[in-house]
Amino acid sequence: MQMIARRLLLGVFVMWGCVTLIFVIVRLAPGDQATLSLGPDATADEIEAARERFGVNDPLLLQYVSYIGRALRFDFGDSYRLGQPAMEAVLDRFPATIQLALSAMAIAVVVGLILGCVAGGRPNGLVDRVVSGVSISLQSFPTFWVGIMLILLFALNLRVLPSAGSGSLSHLVLPAVTLSLPQVAIVARLTRSSLAESMQDAYVQTARSKGLTEPQVLLGHVLKNSLIPVVTIIGLQTGVLLGGSVVVENVFAWPGLGSLIVDSVSARDYSVVQAAALLIAAVVVVLNLLADLTYARLDPRIRVEAKA
Repeated sequence: MQMIARRLLLGVFVMWGCVTLIFVIVRLAPGDQATLSLGPDATADEIEAARERFGVNDPLLLQYVSYIGRALRFDFGDSYRLGQPAMEAVLDRFPATIQLALSAMAIAVVVGLILGCVAGGRPNGLVDRVVSGVSISLQSFPTFWVGIMLILLFALNLRVLPSAGSGSLSHLVLPAVTLSLPQVAIVARLTRSSLAESMQDAYVQTARSKGLTEPQVLLGHVLKNSLIPVVTIIGLQTGVLLGGSVVVENVFAWPGLGSLIVDSVSARDYSVVQAAALLIAAVVVVLNLLADLTYARLDPRIRVEAKA
């Protein structure tokens, strides 16, 4: 319980830091929200009235205090661009982003663990070198370029998958694969390193001396003890996927938070940007808490240290 309480307290500070940083960034960005909302033909009086309505004429400290107070109630006001509450607009798009991020992470975990186990079971062999080379390549390619290449191959040339949009499982395949490839590399390399290190431990020799086969040793003993760093990185990278989906969603016209955030930043729609930032920060905090609880379950020593 003490570990959970510490993580929750840390999570509160993380969310506060995130929403504060967004508050500062959107106000330092060039452009004026009132002018953009009214258009180039607006008069000076109309712009001034809009600035008063948006509260941007108030002192910065007063704006911040008001902003924090509303954030605690999850009230970010209305989006002038969409004509609806900002949090409502964010929540409307959030399921599509979660669907994409979780699908990408599922692909990354399954494929990454398989590649990591194959490479780590026989470190420094041919398969290990091939997997390591492929992993480095997957991390080096820009995500938007990978997405475009997949569209050219599977949508335009082979015509087996749609190039953009949503509505069916087939629409999810290309964006999920594109988003997952760098994470596949990360999970595979980390699993390989953790397995290769664990294979040198004494309990592995003991298991072998009992007559267990290599797959039984690897899957029944070594893998569980090697999962702690993998679980940790999965929790962290799921948060990265939520942020990285912005590029992928725009490439594939996926109706998630990515396009909403990009359009809102361009229009200086502060309410939507701040609501989206708070929601993403909250999801990342929860995912990291779940990761902490999971690897505490995997390793009893962590639970003992937390109680000490």
